[in-house]
Amino acid sequence: MKEVWIEKYRPRKLADVVGQADITERLQAYVKQGNLPHLLFAGRAGVGKTTCAIALARELYGEKAWHMNFQEFNASDERGIDVVREKIKDFARTAPIGDAQFKIIFLDEADALTSDAQAALRRTMEKYTRTCRFVLSCNYSSKIIEPIQSRCAVFRFRPVSKEATEGCLRDIAKGEGITIKPDGLEAIIYLSQGDLRRATNALQVAAATGKAVDSEIVYQATASVHPEKTQELLKAALEGDFMGARKLLDTMLIDEGLAGEDIIRAVHKGVFDLPIPDKQKVELVDKIGEIDFRMVEGSTERIQLEALLAHFTLVGGEGKGKR
Repeated sequence: MKEVWIEKYRPRKLADVVGQADITERLQAYVKQGNLPHLLFAGRAGVGKTTCAIALARELYGEKAWHMNFQEFNASDERGIDVVREKIKDFARTAPIGDAQFKIIFLDEADALTSDAQAALRRTMEKYTRTCRFVLSCNYSSKIIEPIQSRCAVFRFRPVSKEATEGCLRDIAKGEGITIKPDGLEAIIYLSQGDLRRATNALQVAAATGKAVDSEIVYQATASVHPEKTQELLKAALEGDFMGARKLLDTMLIDEGLAGEDIIRAVHKGVFDLPIPDKQKVELVDKIGEIDFRMVEGSTERIQLEALLAHFTLVGGEGKGKR
């Protein structure tokens, strides 16, 4: 695996960014004007926030000068007030290089900054606007203090659509000379849930086998729960076969080495595809949430998952009794 495909196929222009056409159009307008306000990119992982920031700098400064006037910081690594007061402030206060009117600081995962660091950042953004613009990226904009939000133009990134993800994966497959079967493509899209970075990495890992990429290879390569096996597990529990469901759970935990968190997420997705009344789905989802909380708090995975299967068995028995 010589190259990471997510970097190899990262768009260099805003127009090439996948699935965020409305946002890239507005950013291109800033490039044409040669000016932009402070920006706040909000959205889940893998939807193009970092790509848009880098592409914006490339188009604004050109290929030769963009890296000299663009500085990236990851707030999850350096989240204290000293980072804002020293590293960020030192870069912001210096004049831009070449013909650029200002430099850009890209602060990734800005919602990881402490409250004190955000307060210091607010003042830095205000003081050095003439020489520097800030582009903040976060998963949860609610964790960014209001004074910073009010100073930024906010862009909310949506999950990448199924069609856009499919087109991007086909282009990568063509560029790498690999064969991806329809069921393999569907599996990657199902697992990625709008996260294009995850989809690209899943394709690269699955393609490392050298075989045509199908659904089985995708689920094995990514160590993910197959939805058909999840349905088999849930149906066995609902039909009253608790020991059979427990055996399937053992296969997932021991033979396939899946984590309890992965299984609970797969169960949550699978409930909505079950042929049961909505009232029962509500009860089951409520229990799934309780079990998930217990696991996060440190309870034993196996005991909690077996307790969940036992609850499914009881709910299934009640449904049969009512019918």
